[in-house]
Amino acid sequence: MIVDRAYESGDRRAFLRLPGYQQHGEVLLKLEGLNPTGSIKVKTAREMVLSALADGTLRAGMHLIESTSGNLGVALASICAAENLRLTVVTDPNANAQSVRHIEALGAEVVTVTRHDPNGGYLQTRIDCIAARLAADPELVWLNQYGNTANPRAHRTTTAREIEAELGAPDWIFVGVGSAGTLMGCLSHFRAVHSPTRVVAVDAAGSVTFGGAPGTRRIPGLGASRRPELFRDGPDFDKCVVAEADTILVCRRVARRYGLLVGGSTGTALAAVSAMGESILPGSRVVVISPDLGERYLDTIYNDGWVLDHYGPELARAIACDAAGVIDRAPARVVAGM
Repeated sequence: MIVDRAYESGDRRAFLRLPGYQQHGEVLLKLEGLNPTGSIKVKTAREMVLSALADGTLRAGMHLIESTSGNLGVALASICAAENLRLTVVTDPNANAQSVRHIEALGAEVVTVTRHDPNGGYLQTRIDCIAARLAADPELVWLNQYGNTANPRAHRTTTAREIEAELGAPDWIFVGVGSAGTLMGCLSHFRAVHSPTRVVAVDAAGSVTFGGAPGTRRIPGLGASRRPELFRDGPDFDKCVVAEADTILVCRRVARRYGLLVGGSTGTALAAVSAMGESILPGSRVVVISPDLGERYLDTIYNDGWVLDHYGPELARAIACDAAGVIDRAPARVVAGM
C-alpha cells in the first residue's frame, strides 16, 4: 500500500492471539500501536481534523489547540505537520516524557499544566488553560476530543468495522475509556448491526467517568477527573474498574509471557478480562483493543524504581514473585460488575 500522508498508513488487520491468557476463551489484542503515530488516537485525530477542514472550521495555516495526555498530541502533531496547521498541545505531568518529545519533534508547542483540578486530576485544569487561551486569541481553534462527535465516528467507521471484517462478531470486546470515543463508536456500530457482542468499558480506579470517587492516577491514557461529554452510560454495556497496581502487574506479565510490551491502557483492559473471567464461556472469542505499545512506558510501568516509589514494596514484591513463578493469579484489586 502506497499513501501520500503518514497518517493514512497502518495495519488494520493486526491481531495478536494470547494463548492461555484466559482459561475459557480465546483472547486477541487488536494492535493499534502499529499505527504510524504509535496509537489508536491517529484515527480520532484524523477524523476530527479532516472533518474540520472539510466544513471550513479549519484552513491551512490556522492554529489548533487541544488537551491530551500524550497519544492524541502525537497524532495531531503528525497530521498538523502534513496539513500545514499550527498546533499547541496542553498536557500535564502524567504525560510520558517520550510523547512530549515526540510532539515537539513534529513541530508542535507543548504547554504543561501543573495545578490539580478539584477532583485531584489535571483534565479540568487543561481545559481551563485552553479556555483562557481561546479568550486571548480568537484565531485559535479547539476541536475538543471530549465532546466532538467526529471522535466516536472515527471508531464506528474504522475500528469496529475492522474487527468485524477480520473476526465477524466477537463474543466480547474490552475497550478502555478515556475520552470515550472508542467505546461509544464501537458500541454504536455493533448495536446498529444487532450484534450479540458483549462490550465491556474499562476504566482506571480514581477516575470519575463511571461515577466513582476521584483519586490519584499516574498512568496516562484511561480515566478522567471530569466525565467526558461523549460518554453515555446505559444498560447495553458492562463496566469494570481496575487499580493501577494491577495494570502494572499485567503489563509486566504480558511482556514476560508473550514478548510484547503493551501500554497502560492495554494492561488495564487485560486485567478486566481476568476479573470477568468467570463470566466468559468456554470457546468465547474475546477482543481487547490495545491502544498503544509499551515503549512510551519504559520510564514508568516497566521501571522498577518508579513502581517502588509510587506504589510501594507490596507491588514490587508481587512483580518479583510473579516473575519467579511463585504466584500465578488474576489481579486481586480489580473491581468488576459495576
